[in-house]
Amino acid sequence: MTYNFDADAWYERERAALKRRGAAGELNDAELTAAVEDLDRRYDEMLARLDGSFAIPPTRQ
Repeated sequence: MTYNFDADAWYERERAALKRRGAAGELNDAELTAAVEDLDRRYDEMLARLDGSFAIPPTRQ
């Protein structure tokens, strides 16, 4: 299976969007903190679901 989804890029875009919303006054400090914590949780869950078949195993020496 091929993954065409970059989880790290997704996370960075989502985090940047939250920071922009905070800077624009759409989220107060508590809401921004909660939103970032939720994003972190969702990102960790996403990474846990990836099967890692794309990872290159270490080479033997």
